[in-house]
Amino acid sequence: MMTEQAVAVVGGIIGGTLLFVLMGMTAYLLWKKLCRRLSYKKLTSPVKTTNANAIFQDQSTSEIQPKGTSRSRSIPFIIPPTLHGRDWINLTNEEHVQEDSDPCAIPQAGPRSSFHSLAGAYVLGIINPELYKFPEDKSETDFPEGNIGRLWFSLEYEQESERLLVSLIKLRKLQPPDDSCSVFVKIYLLPDERSYLQSKTKRKTLNPQFDENFVFQVSSKVLLQRTLKFLVYHVDKQKKHHFLGQVTFPLKNETLTDDNKLVIWRDLEKENLEPPSEYGDIQFSLSYNDYLGRLTVVVLRAKGLKLQEESHAVGVYVKVSLMNHNKFIKSKKTASVPGSLSPAYNETFSFKVDQMELDTASLSLSVLQSIKGEKTHLLGRVVVGPFMYARGKELEHWNEMISKPKELVKHWHALCHST
Repeated sequence: MMTEQAVAVVGGIIGGTLLFVLMGMTAYLLWKKLCRRLSYKKLTSPVKTTNANAIFQDQSTSEIQPKGTSRSRSIPFIIPPTLHGRDWINLTNEEHVQEDSDPCAIPQAGPRSSFHSLAGAYVLGIINPELYKFPEDKSETDFPEGNIGRLWFSLEYEQESERLLVSLIKLRKLQPPDDSCSVFVKIYLLPDERSYLQSKTKRKTLNPQFDENFVFQVSSKVLLQRTLKFLVYHVDKQKKHHFLGQVTFPLKNETLTDDNKLVIWRDLEKENLEPPSEYGDIQFSLSYNDYLGRLTVVVLRAKGLKLQEESHAVGVYVKVSLMNHNKFIKSKKTASVPGSLSPAYNETFSFKVDQMELDTASLSLSVLQSIKGEKTHLLGRVVVGPFMYARGKELEHWNEMISKPKELVKHWHALCHST
């Protein structure tokens, strides 16, 4: 009897609990449904407007208020209709956009279209072609004063066959001695100055187009130690050759591979017609930036060097030293070029020099030769600086650098052995 009563009590408790849970869930669902109805009311009729800007007009004239609600005035939630017709039209910038025939078509600007930029929000994918234009190539238009011509060429190196491919492309703005200009180009791979390749002669033009290919056989081990040299000549009616200019291009700073074809242009330079000095000559540029307090030296090339024991020579390099009151400050040196009488460097070095120190500072450029089993041998030296340290061309070069701030001033200088 007691067992039956206990079972009845437990059953009553479980039934009451389930009933309470069911009533709670029902109340929660009804409350959630009521809140959802009060949040917004979707418009039952389609929006028919001829001006999309009407949606955004002042609330006092064009506000849409759902009936049967006591909510305060606000902008209604409107689900935009789906795009239907998709007739493509051409614009003046050759882009394409979709033209719609439904109420979401792009409206004409009205007197109250304060949100005109929003009216076209449905037009997607418009591209500004100005962002995709390549930079304008000014290499054939911007020629500095005193320019004697410009040369274009390309380089490519085949690793497997160890061949350097040189394409002679064109020359522009040549300055021949007479109106009738017939041009050809000799191409050297320095330090070999005995053999060269020659282009065809282009007649009666100051802007010859060559598009010729040349091949040099050179090992990858010594490739970056070589320098390309282009000599441009004019042939007159008496078949005499007149030198017009040259371009030297060291390969050490370039990455040459089978799939990397470099297209390069360089301005022609005049050949130094002065006879070589006793110990040779060196060409370099100087520049001083008074704002940064920085002295820049560009070591370009040397010529007419008197090498010692040429068969045992390891290489020739240039050491650039900054001095102040004859006190050593800092030095830097170029890469070594294997025993060449006319090595090309094209290396840039910078030194920190205060403007107040220009009257006491100087630069020493020493051309040195490395010899196996021996110390380096001094081939020649030149010092440029103020009146305290230099005279003649070396003093003029220094003063010209100061008078032309931030501009590279280039000159040849004779080497000497004095200390």
